[in-house]
Amino acid sequence: MKIFSGIQPTGEPHIGNYSGGFRQYAATQKQGDAYFCIVDLHAITVDHDPTELRDGTLDIAAMLFATGLDPGRSTVFVQSHVTAHAEAAWLLGAVTPYGQLGRMTQFKEKGELQALVSSALFAYPVLMAGDILLYQTDIVPIGDDQRQHLELCRDLAIRFNARYGDTFTVPEGVYPTAGARIMDLQEPTRKMSKSFGTEQGKVLMLDDPDSIRRKIKRAVADSGREVRHDDSKPGVANLIELMTVATGETIEEVEARFDGQGYGTFKEAVGDALVELIVPIQTRYHELRSDSTELARLLGLGADKAREASAPTLETVYDRMGFTRP
Repeated sequence: MKIFSGIQPTGEPHIGNYSGGFRQYAATQKQGDAYFCIVDLHAITVDHDPTELRDGTLDIAAMLFATGLDPGRSTVFVQSHVTAHAEAAWLLGAVTPYGQLGRMTQFKEKGELQALVSSALFAYPVLMAGDILLYQTDIVPIGDDQRQHLELCRDLAIRFNARYGDTFTVPEGVYPTAGARIMDLQEPTRKMSKSFGTEQGKVLMLDDPDSIRRKIKRAVADSGREVRHDDSKPGVANLIELMTVATGETIEEVEARFDGQGYGTFKEAVGDALVELIVPIQTRYHELRSDSTELARLLGLGADKAREASAPTLETVYDRMGFTRP
């Protein structure tokens, strides 16, 4: 089985990234041949700072390994180090309908916040499709917010196969059953985001324990005091989701454990559980981040493996589309 997923090296990773990404990566790497990509080419689709991009790439690499990726089992690499990704994006653009890209929700949301709406932002989902399809990916561990992009990827694989012959595996998404969409602590109807919201609305993976507990204590709750996962109680439902991520309990188990105890006791327990989860990750992260030479070595090995793995698919695409090759 082939596994692929990617994460952008921008912004500070938060517990939502862990829930929808990092922990899934660590779990699914055991199921087959796994590729995890730091998608730095995606990061330049909006205005960015070059220094922050360089530093962020190493930061995310360290976080990926700290949250459980094993370089002996998984191929971890930087997207721009494997030129097949950019080539595949251009080639797949030939089978991508303009109208379908225009309907992408993230393009609309991000475009509204940009002084310059780049063509790269518009074409971002095609690059993502190339990332996935190059490795004949069977499953994609992914956050719930990327469902629309993965559906486009599947559509492109099917369309290309129908037009040029059987070339790509059509991938399936793997979504977390709990904690798929961690919401902002201060605005629990909006997803927790690296880019949007206030500092108090997100638990960062590098927050100190006191900050984690304080943010949870100040999180928006709802009227009443019953700890229940319900659409009418988005704040409490979000805290329950966080507890399931931190402890592995089900929603029902969390509800039963805190039945009749009120929000104060519940919030304190959520804060403690997140600290217990995050602090060991932080310790490992700082060990890795302090040795940039070793990180660069690991990423270099990953890039070599990724180039070798993606080359046959890229050559097949060129051949099927009728290109002459050297």
